[in-house]
Amino acid sequence: MSRIVRAAAIQISPVLGDDGLGTARKVCQAIRDAAEKGVKLAVFPETFVPYYPYFSFIQPAFRFGGEHLELYERAVVIPGPVTDMVAEAARDTGMVVVLGVNERDFGTLYNTQIIFDATGDILLKRRKITPTYHERMVWGQGDGAGLRVVDSAAGRIGALACWEHYNPLARYALMTQHEEIHCAQFPGSLVGQIFADQMEVTIRHHALESGCFVVNATGWLTEDQIRDIARDPALEGPLRGGCFTAIVSPEGKLLGAPLTEGEGMVIADLDFALITKRKRMMDSVGHYARPELLSLLQDRRPAGTVHYVGEVGSDVSVLLSSDEVVS
Repeated sequence: MSRIVRAAAIQISPVLGDDGLGTARKVCQAIRDAAEKGVKLAVFPETFVPYYPYFSFIQPAFRFGGEHLELYERAVVIPGPVTDMVAEAARDTGMVVVLGVNERDFGTLYNTQIIFDATGDILLKRRKITPTYHERMVWGQGDGAGLRVVDSAAGRIGALACWEHYNPLARYALMTQHEEIHCAQFPGSLVGQIFADQMEVTIRHHALESGCFVVNATGWLTEDQIRDIARDPALEGPLRGGCFTAIVSPEGKLLGAPLTEGEGMVIADLDFALITKRKRMMDSVGHYARPELLSLLQDRRPAGTVHYVGEVGSDVSVLLSSDEVVS
């Protein structure tokens, strides 16, 4: 008998101008609302808590210092109050939750994806490996340690943020780990219809290539929020459109109508028998692979600014050549 998991891709607007916890409270309420509909996996948008740094897309860097500092003050420390709140909601509802946050690690912000298991435990904290264009003025770079698929109550889950989906080797790294559900996150309310069109192509292609389900969530800005962020009518246009919250089957089929405006949820039952049906025809990391011709090298070492030689558990080879390693 095939396993079936009910999933929700949640399109939602942040809470702006508060202490940073308002959006997290809204996430917890959405988790409980989804639970009433039988959902066991919920995916939220990219860096949704406290909010995506839209200011960096419409303002030159020398003007958004104030907004950047505000984001520092409201960003998420892991573990901390935000992760405690979301973990409690996941545990209370027995739901797997994939949440995008602005993570603060001392003096640097990161675009971070957190996967909470149905027990409330954090299964994975990963950082976007390369922030895109304007985002490089806001976030630091992640590393290969987070390119992992984890076993959860909902299945084997992998996650990437936004244009990481245009890095075929990053996607392949997850495919080799046999992800069953891929959780994609985009900011939404950005760039316009072309962004939504590109997003649809991207997530449907990954579903086909990986032979997995894709649950994709984008954010949503209200008209009042657009005006508050833009502060100039001429800058409001780039903050509209670009929403495509959807769930895709391993055969590349949209499971239900995508959500392109307003808040709401796209909910679908994921029948895992479809994974086998697709991979019987084309398994990119199995019978359709040619590893003797093409293979992937992945460095999973966490990026570190210091390596201590001589301490218990230290990796001396990081610092010394093979001829210099001491036992």
